[in-house]
Amino acid sequence: MSSLPDLPVQPGATRGRERQSLVDALRGFALLGILVVNIASFSSTYYGAGIPDPMAQSVLERAALLVRTLVFETKFYLLFSFLFGYSFTLQMQSAERDGKAFAPRMGRRLVGLWVLGLAHAVVLYHGDILTTYAVLGAVLLMLRRRGDVFMARCAIGLVLVTSLLWASIGFLLTKAGIPSDTRTAHADAVAALAAYRGTPFTVIVQHLRELSQIWWITGLVQAPTALAMFFAGFIAGRRELFVNADAYRPLFRRLLLWGLIIGLPGAAVYAFPSIRLDNAVKELYGLAATLLTAPFLTAAYAAGMVLLMMTPRGRMLEGVLAPAGRMALTNYLLQSLVCAWLFLAYGLRWIGTMGPLAATGIAFVIFAAQLVLSRWWLRWFVYGPVEWLLRAFTNLELPPMRRKPVAPAQRGSSVDS
Repeated sequence: MSSLPDLPVQPGATRGRERQSLVDALRGFALLGILVVNIASFSSTYYGAGIPDPMAQSVLERAALLVRTLVFETKFYLLFSFLFGYSFTLQMQSAERDGKAFAPRMGRRLVGLWVLGLAHAVVLYHGDILTTYAVLGAVLLMLRRRGDVFMARCAIGLVLVTSLLWASIGFLLTKAGIPSDTRTAHADAVAALAAYRGTPFTVIVQHLRELSQIWWITGLVQAPTALAMFFAGFIAGRRELFVNADAYRPLFRRLLLWGLIIGLPGAAVYAFPSIRLDNAVKELYGLAATLLTAPFLTAAYAAGMVLLMMTPRGRMLEGVLAPAGRMALTNYLLQSLVCAWLFLAYGLRWIGTMGPLAATGIAFVIFAAQLVLSRWWLRWFVYGPVEWLLRAFTNLELPPMRRKPVAPAQRGSSVDS
């Protein structure tokens, strides 16, 4: 992103056309991908355990597993992270317009985000990303005055070091010849299944157990690459990438082309060992490959969506996705709430009863319902309910909730997602 050209910001028509709704639509698109991946954890205790899932043995189920791993995993949280960095600049602009000091305001916002994430992780989903975002957001807050070149170098360095780390771990395991402990992994999966099917209390206890075991994975996989995308998104926000989307068409085309060329092979190297689950070292090499190349494929996804949404038909898609993205925080938590009710002891206890194909289908149904619900909600209210709560804590005042009739050109994008 450091090579983005400096373009003048066009007032009025250009800013009114974009309304930052491309950001909202991309955020809605990212929500779908995140749900497809997250629902795998809700539906099966074998996800991420390094051993085959008994419910994913047929050809169709393995094909669904391949699609999820190849297309969705390790890509969409990067897109969400990029948009977090981009929206950080919108928050800065909002504070400037209000004449308020930005750092205390953002500090409160990050604290609120961390509290929401902690409750989310303990009660609903141990794979929560909000607490990580809150911590990484504090890093971005401290570095926000640094130049684009510095941030771009940091982003590249984080991706390279993280990929190299996991490739080195794979190499060391090869040299050491340490066998995989499949028996313990299977026993842990069975125990987790019993806990998640037990009572709400056993669910919470299991979440706490999972959190104590996976924190280091978050710290060594998701956190560095998410921070890299924070930096990339912050640079793009400074250059008002989506405000001037028409002027950046050549860049989006290059990102689409080279993102696919570089990203797809890395995704394949990651996907095939992860569905075979017969060689832990190959899985680590695959993880290293996707950590290195997933940012390119994520960029291709984003660029392709932007180019599509800049066409007449694509603007219809933008209009469908944008409401969900405007209340992304509410929808992210709502996804976990629905999945927890469907799969865990809070409700139907479907965990362990279906394979990747059915779980992915349910994810698309949930997201389709969220598109409808988000559009309906924003007809009457300015913010999603969680966005309203976080905004109130951030600004230390109660914002208006009910929507007042305004002209379409005056409606802006929410920066609270």
